[in-house]
Amino acid sequence: MSLHGRDVISIRDLSREEIEEILASARKMVPYAEGKKVMHPLEDKIVAMAFFEPSTRTRLSFESAVQRLGGSCITIADAGASSMRKGESLYDTIRMLSGYAEAIVIRHPNEGSARLAARASDRPVVNAGDGAGQHPTQTLLDLATMQESFDTLTGLKIVLLGDLKYGRTVHSLAHALALFGSEIVLSSPPGLGLPDEVIERLEHMGGKVTAEPDLRKAVRDSDVLYVTRIQKERFPDESDYRKVAGSYRIDASVLRDAKPRLIVMHPLPRAGEISPEVDDTPHAAYFRQAFLAVPVRMALLNAVLGEGKKGG
Repeated sequence: MSLHGRDVISIRDLSREEIEEILASARKMVPYAEGKKVMHPLEDKIVAMAFFEPSTRTRLSFESAVQRLGGSCITIADAGASSMRKGESLYDTIRMLSGYAEAIVIRHPNEGSARLAARASDRPVVNAGDGAGQHPTQTLLDLATMQESFDTLTGLKIVLLGDLKYGRTVHSLAHALALFGSEIVLSSPPGLGLPDEVIERLEHMGGKVTAEPDLRKAVRDSDVLYVTRIQKERFPDESDYRKVAGSYRIDASVLRDAKPRLIVMHPLPRAGEISPEVDDTPHAAYFRQAFLAVPVRMALLNAVLGEGKKGG
């Protein structure tokens, strides 16, 4: 695979063919992620986890992926416990980490931080989420979930519901869906729509993008309902958050007229957007989605690390 030694900062860094190759590799990784088979291609290699923002699934699934591949991790799990609290710059922190590990996975609250980290490091850098910007590995596992359910990524109709303004997962996902020719339906509370520049870029790619504020109508003939929480931590004013908090909720009544094969996805954590009653329906795919993070990140890390040096 051509990803050896490369940074993965945005889903736009990957071609459709490279995405398909990662997904094909991830399918083969499933039994290794489940512990049913063993492989150690990253033996004697260290991956630095530089997490400057709270994370459960992303950090733990990356660490699990490294360990399932026979590698080991060093981790910054709390920015307050690092030298950044003493005033060390992100650039210096990453430059230092690149001397300790063969690759760096970074999560940071500020958009653009992953790109800065890539400039600072002479080791491959993988973006695990930067502010309201990009979250490419989340997109890859989202695509893996859809592909597992429908055996294809082409011709699907996907509803993106929730905070489409600040939700970095949908910014990355929408780009990938346009690459695969999916129909994208946008549904969001007032003021939280997908930014105009993102819509323009999707349409320039040939993507079909429509808006449907009526959630029940949007769900009725769709294949995927992708739900996101309202990103409270990204609102500049908490009073604006309170105006839209709790403005949508997926329950059995919303799904009553959905296709039998419709899947409901969520990058998690959920904060009331999906009723627990949905968990036991055949529509619920979000916990499977969370598991698929491990084989997908295994596939990506295995592809990127290679000789552990950044390519030209």
